[in-house]
Amino acid sequence: MRPILMKGHERPLTFLKYNRDGDLLFSCAKDHTPTVWFTDNGERIGTYRGHNGAIWSCDVSRDSMRLITGSADQTVKLWNVQTGAQLCTFNLVLLRAVWGPLNRTIVSAGEDAVIRIWDSEIGKLLREADKESGHKKTITSLTKSADCSHFLTGSLDKSAKLWDTRTLTLIKTYVTERPVNAVAMSPLLDHRVSPRALCKILRTWFALTLRRMTAEHCCCKS
Repeated sequence: MRPILMKGHERPLTFLKYNRDGDLLFSCAKDHTPTVWFTDNGERIGTYRGHNGAIWSCDVSRDSMRLITGSADQTVKLWNVQTGAQLCTFNLVLLRAVWGPLNRTIVSAGEDAVIRIWDSEIGKLLREADKESGHKKTITSLTKSADCSHFLTGSLDKSAKLWDTRTLTLIKTYVTERPVNAVAMSPLLDHRVSPRALCKILRTWFALTLRRMTAEHCCCKS
């Protein structure tokens, strides 16, 4: 396989996201400018200009028509993917944002450790997760299932949590020994992966039983 080098950003990358079909790649960086690329040849299609801070996350709608971006300028912006037009701005302090079911809602999370669901059309806050059952420190990672019915969060409080998207009900909590920097969900919905950069250990749990899989690879050196 021949690697493709994509050049365009002026500062370090912070986040990457493929669209559902896999033909587009969206990149975020500290240069304030989200960018979209063709995946087959690495050609840069265009940029989305309007943020005044580092871009921490993005998510593209299932039909690849709309893009969400979350920035250090304390805003979330909604874009037309094809034209680059800015459709809406939400004044939110967050690190991560993803689309909810049918692209009607936006799920957000960040430094205050509170998960919120917003109306994607008017920016109205619809609900917040219960603080007692939620994370206690900054939420560093947020990812959703393929059908948007569930989402997974990772936090500096040494836990990952599985949630119901529509009700914001906590389903399961996964406890680790170190802060969680990133999480991922299997398309099969039967297990979750929690990579933790601080100790370089990759662990996987079966979601239905909370039983850690026996296979564990550790590349730490004492």
